[in-house]
Amino acid sequence: MALFKKRTVGKPGEWYYCLEHKKVEEGPDCPGKDRFGPYGSRVEAEHAMETARERNVQWENDPKWHDAGARGEGED
Repeated sequence: MALFKKRTVGKPGEWYYCLEHKKVEEGPDCPGKDRFGPYGSRVEAEHAMETARERNVQWENDPKWHDAGARGEGED
């Protein structure tokens, strides 16, 4: 029995941004490793790269991520 079933057809209303083809697709047409989503609308999927950039900036500036004590820095 397979743990993960591959959907061959997308669900209407699920939008993805394909990193390989650099385009928005309804339903998962491309492999999961090549896409962002699902998004609730086509417009959200169209802004996927912008959203990813914004989230990366937030993550890079998250004080929890850059906690010196957690990495062993600043300890004697």
